[in-house]
Amino acid sequence: MSWAQITQLWNSAWPAGLTMLGLGTGFAIVLLIAYERLKVQVDLKTEQVHKALPNLDCGGCGFAGCMQYAQALLKSPSLLGRCAPGGPATAAEIARILNLQISDSGPLQRPIVRCRSHSGDKTYYAKYQGIQSCTAANALPNAQACKFGCLGFGDCIRACRFDALHVVDGLATVDYEKCTGCSVCTRACPRNLIEMLPFYHENMMIVACSSQETGKVTRSMCTVGCIGCGLCAKQSDIFLVEDNLARVNYVKYQPNEQTKAAMEKCPTGVIVYRGKSALEPRQPVSKAAVASK
Repeated sequence: MSWAQITQLWNSAWPAGLTMLGLGTGFAIVLLIAYERLKVQVDLKTEQVHKALPNLDCGGCGFAGCMQYAQALLKSPSLLGRCAPGGPATAAEIARILNLQISDSGPLQRPIVRCRSHSGDKTYYAKYQGIQSCTAANALPNAQACKFGCLGFGDCIRACRFDALHVVDGLATVDYEKCTGCSVCTRACPRNLIEMLPFYHENMMIVACSSQETGKVTRSMCTVGCIGCGLCAKQSDIFLVEDNLARVNYVKYQPNEQTKAAMEKCPTGVIVYRGKSALEPRQPVSKAAVASK
């Protein structure tokens, strides 16, 4: 290419280049003005509260994310204390930022699974081979015999952001060392087997079953289900049997010799401890042994 051709090309190209540069600069100025005029002003207090939160956006507080919760706190300070992952320390820091006085918020809430049935404890009508999801399996009547038991496909595990839930031999199991109490897992279980419980003690006694079938039917479906026999209620008044299912009255709950006796008398071993240092539950008494009593 000759010098004359290069000069001719330059003379024809630079006006277009200059025009594009001008247009680009103009658009940038317009966008900058629009940004400054239309941007949402975030209150300084809101930013401070947001920074104090763990910024996990887990939704346990009932809001879409930590920023939405921070904005709601400024409008309604009564919402303080809803951040389970942050715990009391976060609540105290937010109270300092907002110049609030806080009282004891009570015991930490932690999830419990109302089932203790592992794979070998359950009766199956057929082998489920569908989508590996509790929600999908729950839609079928023959995923397993007990319609109240843990399906073990891990919907709750996938919902947990803290690796605090694992399926152990067919049963959803909480790792209380990692659990923050965000409660997201409770909404993931299609059978509503996971519920939040105030942990007044490091380990809490629970009835790990949700079956409302008769004792005979429950026995035919699961070796560790509650059969509604009432032996626990005879040992301690914290137990109440309704709809073939024993429950603990936690208003009265206090570990003592009576609650220990109730646990030991339970023929299916469905009364167990859950918590950071809870021991493995004992094995159920055989049907023959129960019949001989």
